[in-house]
Amino acid sequence: MSNDKLRKRVLSGIQPTGRLHLGNLIGAVENWVKLQEKYDCFFFIADLHALTTAYDDSKALKNDIKQVAIDLLSAGLDPGKCVIFRQSDLSEHAEMHLLFSMITPVSWLERVPTYKSKMDEIKGKDLSTYGFLGYPVLQAADILIYKADFVPVGHDQLPHIELTREIGRRFNYFYGDVFPLPKDLLTDFPTLPGTDGRKMSKSYNNAIALSDSPAVIEQKISTMVTDPARVKKEDKGHPAICSVFEFFKIFAGNKKGTVEKECKAAERGCVACKKELAQYVIKYLEPIHQKRAELEKSPEAIDVMLTEGAKKAKIIAAETLFEAKRAMGLLL
Repeated sequence: MSNDKLRKRVLSGIQPTGRLHLGNLIGAVENWVKLQEKYDCFFFIADLHALTTAYDDSKALKNDIKQVAIDLLSAGLDPGKCVIFRQSDLSEHAEMHLLFSMITPVSWLERVPTYKSKMDEIKGKDLSTYGFLGYPVLQAADILIYKADFVPVGHDQLPHIELTREIGRRFNYFYGDVFPLPKDLLTDFPTLPGTDGRKMSKSYNNAIALSDSPAVIEQKISTMVTDPARVKKEDKGHPAICSVFEFFKIFAGNKKGTVEKECKAAERGCVACKKELAQYVIKYLEPIHQKRAELEKSPEAIDVMLTEGAKKAKIIAAETLFEAKRAMGLLL
């Protein structure tokens, strides 16, 4: 990673609530791979955040963390170009979260749009916990403790970044200018549908994992919902409302035009379309599968990588936490 101080700093994280899926790849990780080439990047596995919804069953968390790390490296993140670490390895995140929680009004948290939408998404679980409500405060701690210049986000995460800025402003107002306010690095990407037509999500059990075998990919794509108005092959299709066509637009390159034309003219059936799509997705993921196979031969190297990343991150996090505590009058 470059030590050039002129480089702007980027911070982002991803939860280890299961192996990463195509939506994570297209919506975040591929962008991270590009960002590491021009920014001072810190990417973390947000295991503390995972506990905000999976607090009652964390048995798989240790393995999930390792699998997500393998997914990130397989997709192209390079520890030589960015810092990759596990959130819980740095107690500074938790302590900064505590300090911020002292000054954050509850009303700010209750009005975050994703607070209610996430409760609707995750059914059958008690989410009336402080950890779930205070998720954006921990997120603010994650970002501000590294004095990040930019945070890459999609449109749905913009309220979280604005709340981070609000918390930073409030802290600076009370205690002096400690935190620069981060800017969002807006990432325009399509929301990839899951196999059931809803947004691809581990919570919905509709995701295609990056580590899925070709056979599993074929099986999952074969179950994908298509144009609901198209009952027979002879019926003319409407690609604009078909989840399968959304995949063609991303994974099939120039082929999407032919697919759209043939679908509208009822010249191709949905079964054949899904079979063809599966091969495009398998080919797209082939380099990732090859890299994963190599990494799985030496799992201990993943632990070493995360430990080394935590050491690098801690240098900055500890210094910022010290500044914050001194500003608040907590140090003698």
